[in-house]
Amino acid sequence: MAARAHPATAPRGTYSLATRLFLAQLLLVALVTAALSMTSYATAQSRAQEATGARVLSIAETLANDPFVVQAVVSSDPSARLQPYARKITAMAPVDFVTIMAPDRTRYTHPNPRELGRHYIGSIDSALAGHSQIEEYVGTLGPSVRAIAPVFDDGGTVVAMVAVGVTLQTLSLTQAAALPAILWVAFGAVVLGGIGSWMLSRYLRRVTLGFGPEELRSLFAYYDSALHSLREGLVLVDEKARLVLYNDQAADLLGLPPAGALKPAPVASLGLPETVAELFASGRRAADEIHLTRDRILVISQQRAAQPDTGPTARFPFRWAPALRRGASNARAASAYLGTVATLRDHTELQALTGELESMKTLSEALRAQTHEHANRLHTVATMIELGREREALDFAVQDRQESQRLTDEFVQSIDEPFLTALMIGKAAQAHERGIRLTMTASGELPPGSLDARDLVTVTGNLLDNAFDAAATSELRSVWADFSAADGVLIISVADSGPGVDTEHLEEIFRLGGSSKTGGPAGGRGLGLALVRQAVARLDGTLDVESDGGAIFTVTLPLLPQLPGADPSGAPHGR
Repeated sequence: MAARAHPATAPRGTYSLATRLFLAQLLLVALVTAALSMTSYATAQSRAQEATGARVLSIAETLANDPFVVQAVVSSDPSARLQPYARKITAMAPVDFVTIMAPDRTRYTHPNPRELGRHYIGSIDSALAGHSQIEEYVGTLGPSVRAIAPVFDDGGTVVAMVAVGVTLQTLSLTQAAALPAILWVAFGAVVLGGIGSWMLSRYLRRVTLGFGPEELRSLFAYYDSALHSLREGLVLVDEKARLVLYNDQAADLLGLPPAGALKPAPVASLGLPETVAELFASGRRAADEIHLTRDRILVISQQRAAQPDTGPTARFPFRWAPALRRGASNARAASAYLGTVATLRDHTELQALTGELESMKTLSEALRAQTHEHANRLHTVATMIELGREREALDFAVQDRQESQRLTDEFVQSIDEPFLTALMIGKAAQAHERGIRLTMTASGELPPGSLDARDLVTVTGNLLDNAFDAAATSELRSVWADFSAADGVLIISVADSGPGVDTEHLEEIFRLGGSSKTGGPAGGRGLGLALVRQAVARLDGTLDVESDGGAIFTVTLPLLPQLPGADPSGAPHGR
């Protein structure tokens, strides 16, 4: 886990997700801006026509009510009087034409003198009926917005009509003057939208490492398959100490719900073993640390997860990296803490084999010591026989066998557990070899199959090993072991003549890595008592510690009635 693998560079023929989104957003911003600009232009044009219509209507009604116009239209030569007047009004007011006509459409005025006396082109029905109107009509000057107002005499009769208009060409020129402003606004919107899209794409490129959608889909498929195919447990914890991802093996080792069924949750709320939860929450680096669960021995390695820096590529040349511009290293630019990745390996079976190997080693050492002792005894017996002292030789020969048989008979009659009996005989030989006095007592009956034999051997063997180490430093060099089975419980008491333990720091002693020993090699220390605590917890028992002239460990284990067909050894099937 020390080396970090960098994702493979994306193929040159593809674009990253960030690039695609940038181009798509830029095109969308351009299209939206163009649509809004055209809509704004059309709206402004419509409003300009409405405003022009209202203005020419006001001028037409004003002229229709002018006494000069009323008198001129009934004179003998209306054109002679009204044409100069109309030209003056056209020059003063921002209009293209002022046409005054008779009720029969005959023009009295027109911008083009050749049109005088000809018929007016447009609608006059509303004006003849005495009402003003606004319309868009194609006349001699082209399409125009015009207003027509009736001219009444003193009797209220329509004697003439006044038409005032502005051509659409003039309106277009007026609107064209405002078009640069609209284009500048549109250009500014495109630029701002492009900058926003670029900033978003830069962020997406950073978080997606420059991969395209197809590559991300492939990577997810590969990583998900690799995650669930690993035979080791894999756990991912984010920067907020939340468990966010784990595979099936980790779920089995830690007793978690099936992989994928748990949403990100704080490590402290998952009911993990204390030391495992502390490791995951701390985010510290760990290499092959041993941790205990209720029924497993786990080896955990953990390191921080960091985002790899793939660097700018030709496919996306706009990447901006302030840290790199300031001369910082790539590692510093990519040092953001994203959480931790931990691997878990199950060493339960390996530790069991190690325990069996240790037991065999103890037994072989005991046999070696006994072989050496028996060789000495045989030489002595042979010499005594040669001296004619056969009776003394016989008593001397059977003395040690009777002691071993007494110990065996005592355990078989009281605690009928062959594995425990074999362990105690071996430990007695080990104590004799180390010059330690081991006193063993037993009472009551232990029903066959009422306890897991391996857990029972783990508890007893580790407590005796710790007691031997402690007693070896004292003057008395004594260890006492008592087994009492009564009232549905087995009580195991192991005491030594050593310096005792600090009862105020019992929790530290039983934590993994803690030890009641002083001195000795550091490697592998603290595992024995932790295994004792784990085995006692599996058996639903209790463990008490006292210090009275030496350490006294008392284990109370509830006895279960043997089920029909149970393994007499007490070892559960399938473990």
